[in-house]
Parts: sequence; C-alpha cells; structure tokens
Amino acid sequence: MPFFFLKLDLNVMVKLSRRAVALGVISSPFVSLGGAHAQAKRKVTFTLSWVPDGSNGYVYVAKELGYWDDLGLDVTVSRGYGSVAAAQAVGTGQFQFGLAAASSAIQQTAKGLPLISLATCGYDATMCILSLASNSAIKSPKDLNGKKMAVTTTSGEYPFLPLYAEKAGFNFKSIDFEQTDAIVRNRLLVSKQVDAISCFAISVVPSLVYNNYDPRVFSFHKAGLRLYNYALITKPELLKSEPKLCADFTAGLLKAIKYSMLDPDATVKAFLKQLPEVALTKGIAEQTRLGLCMTSATIIDGPTLKSGLGYSEPADYESMADLVMKYVASPSDKRPKTSDLFSNAFVHNVTFTPDEWKKAQAIADPSRKYLGY
Repeated sequence: MPFFFLKLDLNVMVKLSRRAVALGVISSPFVSLGGAHAQAKRKVTFTLSWVPDGSNGYVYVAKELGYWDDLGLDVTVSRGYGSVAAAQAVGTGQFQFGLAAASSAIQQTAKGLPLISLATCGYDATMCILSLASNSAIKSPKDLNGKKMAVTTTSGEYPFLPLYAEKAGFNFKSIDFEQTDAIVRNRLLVSKQVDAISCFAISVVPSLVYNNYDPRVFSFHKAGLRLYNYALITKPELLKSEPKLCADFTAGLLKAIKYSMLDPDATVKAFLKQLPEVALTKGIAEQTRLGLCMTSATIIDGPTLKSGLGYSEPADYESMADLVMKYVASPSDKRPKTSDLFSNAFVHNVTFTPDEWKKAQAIADPSRKYLGY
C-alpha cells in the first residue's frame, strides 16, 4: 500500500465570525456574556507550534464553538514552524500567546527571552524511538544495540537520546546513525532502510497507523524522562499587565481541551470545518482523531484529576529545567528560576466529574499503546 507522510504546508490565519449564539453554546463560567458582547472584541494573536493536526485540534474547537468569542476575544490562529520558533515568536512579541513544548520555552527563557506557561496541555512530549512491529529483531530498547537509526538533529528529542539510552539500557555509541530531515527519516523506516527512528510519536504514529503500519514505540517518558508536551505560553509582562486577558484566553483553551477529550469525533468535525483546505487531505479525519486521543492519554497520565486541567507540577518543571540546561542549553545560557517558568493561577476551574473522567479514559485508552505506555 502506498505510504503518505502528511506535511501540511499551510499558512493558516483563521479569522472566523462568532458562532456561539447560532450553535447554542453555553457561556463560560469565567465571564459575563453581556459585558463581553456589548463591547468590541479584543483582538488576540496566537501561534501553534506546528501545522494544525490532532495534537492541537482543540484550538479549533475554541474557535468553532465560540469559547474565546464568548469571552470577548477575537483570536487569530497562525500555524507554527516548530516549538523553538513558536517560543521565540512569543518571546519577541510577534504573538501574545502560543503553544510550544515546555522544554523549548524553558530553553528560550534561559537564552534571555522570558516566557511563562499558563497551562500544561499534555504531560508527555511523546519523545520516543520508533520501530515497526514487523521488525522482529527489535522488541525492546536493548535490541537497538548495533542497529541503524535515522535521526533529525534539529528535532526536539535528539539532544536527549544519550540520556534515554542510559536509562533504557542500550549503548548509544553502538548505534549506526543516519542524519536526515524528518520526511526522509520516516520514509527510511517504512522502506526498511533503517531499523528505527527517533521522533515525537504524536507526529509520526497517526500517519503510520492510517497507512496500516504497526509502530512499536519505546517511550522516553516511560523510561523516566518527564518532558511535557505543549505549554500555553505568554510573556511574563503580559501576565502582569493584563491578568484578565490571560485568564480568559486560558479558560477558553482549557474548556476546548476538555471538550476534545470527551468528544473527539465532534472535535474532528470542528477542526475540519475551520480548515476546509486541510479537510481535502486523504485520511486526515482518522489521523486527527488518533492524534487527539494520544494527546488525551498524555493529559490523563498527569495530575489533571487531582489538580485541574492544565496544572503544572512544580517538581516536573524543576526537573525539565535541569535537563534543558544539561542537554540543550548553550554555555552562555542562564538557568531560570523554576517558579518563574509557570503559573497555576488559571487552571483550577476546568475539572471533570467522575463519570466524565471515566469517559475520557475509555476514549483515550486504545491510543496508549501508540505512546509506548
């Protein structure tokens, strides 16, 4: 069967008219609808870390169902060009808010572009080494010794490979590495020119599964490397000067994340309605749904039930900052104070009832195997 790795080269600037009234959406508990609708909408700029896909599909729920609109926010969503670029774009003021891997935000703060996370959108970046189940020679990480692996040196998981090898019990120096870009890397795997690749599972697995390949995932997270997925980031000065804007933006996003966890099928419909050009791509609905469910699984695996959706664990940020400074930072970078990297001020309001939590778990559970859990 032909294999397609999707690269959606989009310059998506989504500007949508308000839909909440027409759809009968219940207003957010964080603000009065009357005041928001009586005033002109506040224009807000927001960047993804990459192209629209299942890992960020909830953003389009917030747009389609009017969650931000109900709070008086007219949000423009732009595609991203990687977490580092997204963190830099927010840090330099090109966007007010953005999604970026937490480690990338920490890295840029260490370089002098202070950023703060307002919410955690996943507790596992899904960094991994990935092989195919059809390769019977690799059934555990230790089987990677002496094997050939394709890597992309600019990919976020690459700097942590030596640490993962140490924790997983194989000899990093024994690996025959082939350096290439992400698209070629993935093709080398399915054409069996390499035994494995390093990557982010959430970016690669949905396309593999859609095209009837069975991925075998060796998770950095399972080996004890707790590196968060997307953080909702902004500049500390914006949080200080406009706390209500930050609270409202966070509230709309978290409400959309909860919706996506409880109804991924409706989320896919909202996603494709917002992005009709993406909807033309073969298999995109199935791949988006799997990406959404994988994201949900990384959220369920965190402290959400105890502390609220979006909560950032201080000990995890301490550990991530240490890892970034050791494996990613330049000698001139300065380690930021851990408490300056995140805020939990706005994350205690979106919670799950016991029945909702069971439903979210049941929906996400089938995707856990694709994360290596």
